[in-house]
Amino acid sequence: MKWSEFFTSSVGKKFVMGFTGIFLILFLVVHVSVNATIWAMDSGRMFNLAAHFLGSTVVPRVLEIGLFLGFIAHIVQAYTLELQNRKKRSVGYQVPMGNKGSKWYSRYMGWLGTFVLLFLVIHLKDFWVPSRFGEMPEVSYVPGVDVHDLYSLMRDTFAGHLWVVILYLVGCISLAYHLLHGFQSAFRSLGVSNSRYIRLIKGVGIGFSIIVPLAFAMMPLSMYFEWVN
Repeated sequence: MKWSEFFTSSVGKKFVMGFTGIFLILFLVVHVSVNATIWAMDSGRMFNLAAHFLGSTVVPRVLEIGLFLGFIAHIVQAYTLELQNRKKRSVGYQVPMGNKGSKWYSRYMGWLGTFVLLFLVIHLKDFWVPSRFGEMPEVSYVPGVDVHDLYSLMRDTFAGHLWVVILYLVGCISLAYHLLHGFQSAFRSLGVSNSRYIRLIKGVGIGFSIIVPLAFAMMPLSMYFEWVN
């Protein structure tokens, strides 16, 4: 089979989904680590410096391009596979299987992915676009080096705006359920089939699906309730 035929086949599409899924999981690890610095209780100094490093250093900027390409590939393949699966399921079961056949979140991965995509667009509009293309207030922690005050932008976005906080919480919940199935599914798509490894991956995936979205959710909550200075 040629490479072009592989990537257009069902197996190839699942491979791309798995590979890009793991890449995006690694991105979440980096992103949540940077977000966690808001709890350093230093008025956003560590967070702003970390965000400045990621936005001004060559390697992270190159990886950022790869990240966007990964998002696009993941989204395109996800919808393609969803349409293919819907065609295969055009004739449903006479007796619905419900959760006996699969968990509800695995059956609604398309919807959950759509909610996550909408959340991502809003998140990019709120923070990434202003930091890359807008004029933002700057602060100086090191003489001669001015950095964007993203911390103040976060505080202004969430403080006193309950509906924005709720919107982000819905996005985090959607991400949690999307990861609950997607984490282990990504490794299966790359050929991991050993039952011992699958059990380990499933356990790690459940923990990841709880801890990471919860940490993301705590950011707007901390800003809204002023748990950070």
